[in-house]
Amino acid sequence: QVHVEESGGGLVQAGDSLSLSCAASGRSFNRNAMGWFRRAPGKEREFVAASGWIGAIPYYADSVKGRFSISRDNAKNTLILLMNNVKPEDTAVYYCAAAAGATPSSKDHDYPYWGQGTQVTVSS
Repeated sequence: QVHVEESGGGLVQAGDSLSLSCAASGRSFNRNAMGWFRRAPGKEREFVAASGWIGAIPYYADSVKGRFSISRDNAKNTLILLMNNVKPEDTAVYYCAAAAGATPSSKDHDYPYWGQGTQVTVSS
């Protein structure tokens, strides 16, 4: 059975950095895209970033481009989101997801496997 679990959320101040980790188990996702999404209070879930195979060009939402960086360690089935220069508008529950295919996507329906989410709160 596939299990996806995020960790690393917390309370930080604007301008700080924070790293989120995602561990996937139950099968290998080496050849699958994986991504991060977030849901802010009162808003719909939105795409943050996605990564294909090792070496593939990552894909970012415009709102985080240049500040966030996604990477993966296929040997450990782990996905990392490094968040730099965080802003209060980055406050949300962050979800890790594993895709059915290899192509990174911003559409949540392309990701059948989801974690429970980790809270990130950015104070001003």
